[in-house]
Amino acid sequence: MPATAYVRETLSGWGRFPVEPAHVYRAEKRAELRELLASGAEPSYIARGLGRSYGDAALNAGGGVVRQTRLNRFLSFDPQTGILECEAGVSFAEIIRHFLPRGFFPPVTPGTQFVTVGGAIAADVHGKNHHRDGTLANFVTDLQLLTADGRVLHGSPSENADVFWATAGGMGLTGIILTARLRLRRVESAFLTVEYRRARCLDEALDVMAETDAGHQYSVAWVDCLATGASFGRSVVMQGDHAPAARLGKDPWKVRERRPVTLPLHLLAFALNKLSVAAFNALYCASHRDRAGQLVDYARFFYPLDAIRNWNRLYGRRGFVQYQVMFPPETARSSLSLLLRRLVQAGYAPYLAVLKRFGDRNQGLLSFPMKGITLALDIPVSRALVEVLSGCDSIVLDGGGRLYLAKDALMSGRTFAASYPRLEEFRQLKARLDPAGMLSSSLARRLGITGPGVASG
Repeated sequence: MPATAYVRETLSGWGRFPVEPAHVYRAEKRAELRELLASGAEPSYIARGLGRSYGDAALNAGGGVVRQTRLNRFLSFDPQTGILECEAGVSFAEIIRHFLPRGFFPPVTPGTQFVTVGGAIAADVHGKNHHRDGTLANFVTDLQLLTADGRVLHGSPSENADVFWATAGGMGLTGIILTARLRLRRVESAFLTVEYRRARCLDEALDVMAETDAGHQYSVAWVDCLATGASFGRSVVMQGDHAPAARLGKDPWKVRERRPVTLPLHLLAFALNKLSVAAFNALYCASHRDRAGQLVDYARFFYPLDAIRNWNRLYGRRGFVQYQVMFPPETARSSLSLLLRRLVQAGYAPYLAVLKRFGDRNQGLLSFPMKGITLALDIPVSRALVEVLSGCDSIVLDGGGRLYLAKDALMSGRTFAASYPRLEEFRQLKARLDPAGMLSSSLARRLGITGPGVASG
């Protein structure tokens, strides 16, 4: 099949909102990527991996979308250093399947293993260990980037560093990532020792994490946004560390296989509502009593929702947005409380909320994390949601916070520009690498990163 052949598809992000038609190209060789960019077949292109960004970051209305999942070869591995070289289409699931039995695990992982290395770098993903280790970019030794004019640039923190730090978190807008080398984490087992602590309210959860996070590699809290009164924001704090082989006995790598549940149809909207979620939340709190030293396999700890294939269907045909915000330490408590109360009062109490602490930021121009607190909220889409979240965006700006591009679907260009102070640096570098704007996306135009956008809207 020639590189310029495409299939018409209707695409969305993981949130299933928005939904857009697309010309989808599937590259099987690197040369096809270069040929496609030179063909002029589309006014612009954006690379796409496994489609796990939530909004429109990998959509491109009126342009082309390039799938890279078949460019997924392992190229080299050094067991002494743990450095893996691979193509951008390799998934975290493939890395875990091949390298965990050899004693290596991704150094930073988001909440699903079904993301590609290229997509994870483009979003500069963070995990439950940012308070200690930062983002994935901190473990990428170098990468190869195909630019819009067909050149292949080598980027690292020491060579073409400006390109490297624009690409990490740059949402695929600097070029198409071809390969990367990343340093895997050496582990002794497929399990973690986990400590569970219940917190009576949001303030107590923040106190617990501030006092104890430093003693654990990983830390995260589940937050109940439907609890009221003194229990507002009650939480379960989960902190873990990779378990030593001595804790596991015979086979430290053997994990009981669980067959994923598949949702064959979109769940009817009434099946997931405040009553059903409140009942689940009460059960979740009751079943997670204070416990220490619990052995939990990596899949249950890092990827609990991966056990349900297409769990995004739980929110019905309209889909949902994941509104992930972060605030600096000095405003986090008051701003998070104000934000959650605003959503509850408007009738949009999030069905799922996950809280983490961030450590120091890196040099990424558009990388999301900086020192503070982040909260990710799943909210079903409805007609009034745009207006409600616009009001929440004002709270974000007033608190010196920002929203995560890999999750965003509704932010305005004004909010984005006000919360990412290095945006102009990114625009200047992109203009140098891609003066014709060949690499673009629906998100990039909506936020005014490329093209006229809606930066004033």
